[in-house]
Formats: sequence, C-alpha cells, structure tokens
Amino acid sequence: QVQVAESGGGSVQAGGSLRLSCEVSAETFYCMAWFRQAPGKEREGIAAIGWAGDPNYADSVKGRFMVSEDNDKNMLYLQMDSLKPEDTAMYYCAARMCSRGSVARLIRDDYDYWGQGTQVTVSS
Repeated sequence: QVQVAESGGGSVQAGGSLRLSCEVSAETFYCMAWFRQAPGKEREGIAAIGWAGDPNYADSVKGRFMVSEDNDKNMLYLQMDSLKPEDTAMYYCAARMCSRGSVARLIRDDYDYWGQGTQVTVSS
C-alpha cells in the first residue's frame, strides 16, 4: 500500500514564503506532483517532476514556486515564494508509477496515489 503524506502548510501574509514537503512510502520509482484545490474550485495541477527531474509548472505559479525532489528519501518539495491570497487552498501531493522518459504531468487523472492535503492560507 503506497502512502503519501504532506507537511508544511500554514498561514502567511501576502509576499511571504512556505515550503511544503511530501513523502511517498515506496521503493518503486514514482513521478510526483503538487495539486491544489480552493473552495468551490476544481483541483488543479501546479507543479510536477518527470523521470529525468524535469519540472513543469502551471502558469499561475511559474516564477514563484519551485518543485524539487530527493529520490534517495522519496521526498518531494514545493518552495512557494511571493505568495498571494489567491494561492490559498488545500495542497495535495500525488504520485504515479513512471519509467524512463516519463515527463512531468499536471493532469489529475494521471495520478493514482494522493495525500490527505495540507492547508495553505495567505492573507492580504
């Protein structure tokens, strides 16, 4: 049973920073991504990493967020800078099995394993 667990959410003022962490409890290689869901909105992919470590970002976070990974520890991180009130949402980490050549994908249905989410609140 693959388990995904996020941590690092919290409350911050606009312009501030937060760093989210995600751990996947599995030895098999997984491609991972960050999604978020604001109240009343669809869950959207915001940052993902492919097999080769290539990142992919949604336009809404490009230039402000940075995704990184530590494969030895099965960890995924999301550094969020210049946060805005519209970044307020529940943030989810997701994982999918992948292989050499897999690219970073931001499509929700591509991911099989999800964490419980961590809340990020940005006040103006």
